[in-house]
Amino acid sequence: MKLDILAIAAHPDDIELSCSGTLLLHKNIGYKTGILDLTKGELGSRGDIETRQKESERASAILKLDIRENAGFRDGFFVNDETHQKALIRFIRKYRPNIVLGTAPSDRHPDHSRASQLIKDACFYSGLVMIETMDEGVPQEAWRPKRLFNYIQDQYIEPDFVVDITEVMPLKMDAIRAYGSQFHSKDFEGPKTYISNENYLNTVEYRNIMFGKRIGTKYAEGFVSLHNQLGLKDFSSIILPDLV
Repeated sequence: MKLDILAIAAHPDDIELSCSGTLLLHKNIGYKTGILDLTKGELGSRGDIETRQKESERASAILKLDIRENAGFRDGFFVNDETHQKALIRFIRKYRPNIVLGTAPSDRHPDHSRASQLIKDACFYSGLVMIETMDEGVPQEAWRPKRLFNYIQDQYIEPDFVVDITEVMPLKMDAIRAYGSQFHSKDFEGPKTYISNENYLNTVEYRNIMFGKRIGTKYAEGFVSLHNQLGLKDFSSIILPDLV
């Protein structure tokens, strides 16, 4: 299946927290969307692999994804080397996305910034015909996504552009809450973590409110465009706040 947008994350729930509104918004207007989680989040202090898999499936249904896969890299210990690049290239060539959404270029969790460079390199190398990969015994054709944008995660990064997600914000929060083992919940007991604080999900909403304020909407998600210059055919698609 060819995708329009493939969002790549270091861990299950990364996409839900950062850019799931943008995925759902585009799904609702006919785009084919998918998520590739690089790891199963096995180093997480709360829950286990089986629990997070079930939570991921519930979140995927809410987001109406066309596909969701897991690369099976080692949580905390994957590296940006030939083995991991080729594994990621196979997924990129398999789904041939026009747009890839990658992890934050810098963030609190070291996996996020490390994944960012891995994704960037794999997107480039995926377009080189001299790099050979196979999918179920069949040679894959080279494919380079047209655009690579990085979503913003825990640490603040000044966005290059924001996407109005007001109409899908309630479903974004539902998708996040599908990960009951990871966030504050009366139904799950576990060690206290940075993201299980009862105020954490409020900070996610506040971030989206702040980005929305930039363009005069209620909620938005922010992205940085480190590798592609954005262009417009005309001004009709620009959302601007009132000048007065």
